[in-house]
Order: sequence, then C-alpha cells, then structure tokens
Amino acid sequence: MALKVAIVGRPNVGKSTLFNRLAGRKLAIVDDRPGVTRDRRFGTGRIGDLDLELIDTAGFEDVTDESLEARMRAQTELAIDEADVALFVIDSREGVTPLDEVFAEILRRHDKPVVLAANKAEGRAGEQGVLEAFGLGLGEPAPISAEHGEGMADLYAALIAVAPDQSDHEDGDGEKAVKIAIVGRPNAGKSTLVNRLIGEDRMLTGPEAGITRDAIPVDWTWGDKAVRLVDTAGLRRKAKVQEKLEKLSTHDSIRAITFAEIVILVMDATHPFEIQDLQIADLVEREGRGLVFVLAKWDLVEDQQAALAAFIDEAQRQLPQVRGAQIVALSAETGRGLEKLMPAVFKTHADWSTKVKTKDLNDWLRMATERHPPPAVNGRRIKPKYMAQTKSRPPTFVLFASRADQLPESYRRYLVNSIRESFDLPGVPIRVTVKSNKNPYAEGEEKSGQGSARAPFGEALPSTGLKAKTRIAAATKAKAGAAGKPKTLGKKVKPKPKAGAPRGRAAKLARPGVKPKRASRPPSSGRRTR
Repeated sequence: MALKVAIVGRPNVGKSTLFNRLAGRKLAIVDDRPGVTRDRRFGTGRIGDLDLELIDTAGFEDVTDESLEARMRAQTELAIDEADVALFVIDSREGVTPLDEVFAEILRRHDKPVVLAANKAEGRAGEQGVLEAFGLGLGEPAPISAEHGEGMADLYAALIAVAPDQSDHEDGDGEKAVKIAIVGRPNAGKSTLVNRLIGEDRMLTGPEAGITRDAIPVDWTWGDKAVRLVDTAGLRRKAKVQEKLEKLSTHDSIRAITFAEIVILVMDATHPFEIQDLQIADLVEREGRGLVFVLAKWDLVEDQQAALAAFIDEAQRQLPQVRGAQIVALSAETGRGLEKLMPAVFKTHADWSTKVKTKDLNDWLRMATERHPPPAVNGRRIKPKYMAQTKSRPPTFVLFASRADQLPESYRRYLVNSIRESFDLPGVPIRVTVKSNKNPYAEGEEKSGQGSARAPFGEALPSTGLKAKTRIAAATKAKAGAAGKPKTLGKKVKPKPKAGAPRGRAAKLARPGVKPKRASRPPSSGRRTR
C-alpha cells in the first residue's frame, strides 16, 4: 500500500516543485509568485522503493475569515487529516519565519507524523536556514533542493522512518476509470458541479472568477463504475490571455481535454453558446472526444421549457459537427436535474466506443449511395465499393472508392450525417477517410504476373528464367533501335543544299527513277519568221 503524503507549508517555498519531482513529471503549475496553487492536487510518485500518494496543497495563511485564503487553509487542513504523513517544507534561504512557527504548532495538534524538509538548500546560502529548522521541534530537517533533485536520499530516509508497515498490499481494481474533463468559461460553475457530484467540498468555490488554476483530477465511483473527474481552469479567449500564469492554466486545461474520454462543457444558462463556448466545443470535436453540454445555474432561468427548446435548436444550428449531443439543464447549487448528468455521460461514452459490423456497414453504404449517388466529376462518376471501421473512440471508417481524391467534401459530410442517424451516434465525432484501390497500371507498374522492370532497393534482378530472358531481349532490342537512330534535339532541320546543286523541278528530275509527267518541248532549230 502506498504511503499517502501531504506536502504542506507556507506560500512559495517550493511545494509544487517537490510534488512534480516526486511524481516524476510536471503535473502542478509552478511559478515564482506566491499563491499559485489553490486546490488540492493528487498524484502518484515513488522515491527509492517507496510508493507514494502525493497531495499538493495551497500555501498556508493564518486567516480564519470568509476570504479565499481562509478557504485555501481549510483545504490544507483537510489534506493533513487524509494523509499518513505531513511533509512540512520550509525555505532554507529565508530561514524560519513566524508563519512557519504557527504552522508547526498546528501540525503538532493534528497528531500526525511530520517530516521536515528544508528546501532550496543547495550551496551555502541555505546552511543557516537548515540550522534554524531544528528550533521548530519537529526533528532533524532533511536539506533538499526540489529544483535540482539534491537531498532525495535524506528525504527517503526520513519518510521510511515514519512510514507504516508496508507488508499488506491491496489488490488494485482492474477496471479502468472513465476519464471525464469538465471545461467551460470562467465562473460558469465547474467546481461547484464537481463538489455536488462527489458530495463533498473538494474544490474551492466562490463568486470570484478564475479560482481554479490547475487541472485537478478527482477519483470517484458512480454506481459500480470508476470515474475520474478532472476540474479545469476557465478558458477565455486567446486574445485576453496575457499573463504567464493564465497561459499555463489554459495549457493545462487543453491538455486535460486531450487526455479525456468525455468532455462536459459547462455553460451559464443565463447566456449560453457564446463565441468561447462554441470554440471550446469545436476544439473537443477536433480532438475526437465525446461531448455533453451542461446548462448550469438553471434555477435562474424563467420559462424553462421554452428556453431549453431554444437552446437545443441553437446547438443544432451552431454546432452541426456534433449534431444530437446530449444537453442537460441543472443547478449545481440546489442539485436539481443533477440525476440526468451521469446517464447522459455514459450514454455518450457507449456511443463513442461503438463498433459497427462490416456487413451492416456495407448494407448501409449500398442504401446510402442508392438514395443519394455520388456526383460525377469531369464527366466520370465516383463509385464507392466497400467500407470498414478501422477503430473506435471515436468511430473511424475507411471508404474505398474509385477516384477517391475527387470526392467532394459535401458528399463526405452526407456520409457522416447518414452514419450518425442510421447507427444512432448522436453527438459523437465521426471520422471518414476515403481511399482508392491500388492501380497496377499506375506509375509504370506492369501487369500482375510479369514482374517489375525495376528491382527493390538493395536487391539484384534475376539473371535466369523466362522473365529474365524476356527482360534482357526487350532491353537489347531497345538499345539497338536507339543506336540506329540519330539523336536530335528539338525540331528536325532539313540539310542545306550544296552550292551549284540543282534546285526545284530540276533537282526533282535529277533523282534516280523519277520520270517527268509530260515531255518537254524540244528547242527550236531556227528562228520563227512572220
């Protein structure tokens, strides 16, 4: 069983950097400014032969009011309660601060094993801070550098000393979790929806826009099915994203869409289907992910029946590439309509994983082409021959047809829409690739059975047999014919006659074997007189 470790400390001491170091990859957003991390982020890691379940937390602030910092502190305390060991990180270059002393006292009250790590201890600048860390009364500090990977052996020794018995190993469940990413514009209600689904205040929420910065995964079970929900930061228009931190958050959200199977697009029901919502939906379709629309804050909408019908028509008109996608209207604040969301998600997941039999697919192709034959291009009709599904997730098909490169895009869209309607695949991205059968007469290839006049690279042509004799005889004949003909470039030029040679009719009569058509009159012997 893995050791669950909560990485805690005040802001900007390198907790997320250490989290990424132990996890072996960059999962958490890291920046020089304090307060980047806000939500708890979970991950798995390993140090030596010790498996770890890591919890990255927000920087500790000594406030207890209703502010965002107080809510972040509450999330940190929840992480300490869940963990087996609290990994308390301080900045050795700044030494022990009054906030570190306050936090050390809180850790002692939680009655959990604590490992003290003095980060940024590379070089001589951190030696004084490591010595000051003894005064916290939490044992010997482990001097480390999360950025450069120094001191990991000391950290491993400190963790293994407080780790519980690892002899009992739990058998992991072989079922793979369905990965669901929850995306949308800022302040659309994504984190509130996650908290309502799992039944606890797992994510930070509030009226402020842009609270969530990291893409936070949450493992959950719906019924008997494993689910991994990924709450993402709000996606704004690219032109409005200027700060480095928001660019990192946007990149993290897009990466969550890439690795998800189903994407829930959360929209504010008071003004849905804005330009940014349409762009996010188009991105999801291009990535080939299943899409479910959620109209959040549904309790604020008047005349809900008419509004829902209008929203469905708007989705069909604005997003024809995901025609028929599930639309769920709900209120995460009150829980109304929440029971419809997960059935819609798993219906979309089943459609996204559909595999169609080749026989059924070709029966459909014959009926589809009879109902609407392909157009003729340059007077020659394109003939679809057969079709097959190459993969699912998303459903991908290959159509073999003559002159495939001339098939119009409009007819390809007709085939996609017909597949969606005939096999009941609403809201699922469908890929159709058109290919031509190989033409044995194209590009100088010979008829089948006669061999090729050119051997593969690195191989010699055969020198015996009927094929070799035929090839050698043809090559010899071609060379003999080429040698008997003079090589001329361009237009043939007649040779100029020699000086003094007869020209015209005289030259023609001078040729051997040429007779005149009529005899010439003999010359007169005398002068004619009058």
